[in-house]
Amino acid sequence: MSDRAEIRRYTRRAALQRGGLALGALGLAPLLGGAASLPDGGGDAARTEPSPAPPSRPVADVSRVALVRTDDRVRGTRRAIELLGPEGAAGQTVLLKPNLNTGGPAPAATDAALLEALVLELRNAGARRITIGDRSGMAVTREAMEMKGVYQLAERHELDVVAFDEMDRDGWHLFGPEGTHWERGFAMPRAVLDAGAVVNTCCLKTHRFGGHFTLSLKNTIGMVAKYVPGDEYNYMTELHASEHQRLMIAEANRAYDPALVLLDGVQALTDGGPDTGTLASPGIILAGTDRVAVDAVGVAILRSLGTTEEVSRGSIWDLEQIRRAVELGLGAASPEQIELVTADAASEKAADEVRRMLA
Repeated sequence: MSDRAEIRRYTRRAALQRGGLALGALGLAPLLGGAASLPDGGGDAARTEPSPAPPSRPVADVSRVALVRTDDRVRGTRRAIELLGPEGAAGQTVLLKPNLNTGGPAPAATDAALLEALVLELRNAGARRITIGDRSGMAVTREAMEMKGVYQLAERHELDVVAFDEMDRDGWHLFGPEGTHWERGFAMPRAVLDAGAVVNTCCLKTHRFGGHFTLSLKNTIGMVAKYVPGDEYNYMTELHASEHQRLMIAEANRAYDPALVLLDGVQALTDGGPDTGTLASPGIILAGTDRVAVDAVGVAILRSLGTTEEVSRGSIWDLEQIRRAVELGLGAASPEQIELVTADAASEKAADEVRRMLA
């Protein structure tokens, strides 16, 4: 079946778009040199596109991260985006990547009400077309989407939905291993690479299968193929068996640049994860355009709650996911490059604790 056939299109009348907040959209073609179909013999690194070059980031750049102290995910999402104030979604196609590793409740997976609130913010910003896409790691993707009400959400708001692991071979673009720790490179969906803007919404939790923590950088792995049709190679087996897993997570992020990262920290898993573990309630929503800055703040929040030895040890900036992402130029490289934006006393108190942890 074709890639197009696997994208479920709904034709009910969309919600009226209202003027308002715009979300930043970064074109992907200059970074990737276009997204060609995966060539025949996809496992042959010599016949793939080179691994994407990391973007340049001036040292003087400061990344703004909005921090909202709240127990209400919907209000927190709206407020965080309002505080951040990114620009550029009007008229863009948007690929919205939730965390649907399972179909369970947050923080095991993206909260359904938060996902709808985010869709409405994108609609209000004038997004031309929104596609929700994911590949589950611990569940059947379509079943997880059904459990979370994604198809009903799509029907209400005229969205596209794509389960990445249902795509045919032409739906994938393979990047070679050069400059990475991936033995054969990795494959990403054309739906991601061709989008005008990619929005990454993730949860706050640890990862017991070697990632150590799973925030926005790790959420990207749900956009990486487990299998490419016609090739029996299991990219996820390689990832999870590798001593370089945390580095590989960062390296997969070279393939795209997010227009927005929204992290749901209303609840968190401070150990175990990504599906079960010790539940905490920090009551925080984060929004940013710099995934490294958002993840560094997320790790700081986990540390403030008391978390695993792997996440707690040493400087946040020495954790392998963060360190490798910084080496690749994917975001902030120090606490001085992160500006926390708040709007009330409770949020500022939480931000002060984060600043202490970051330093």
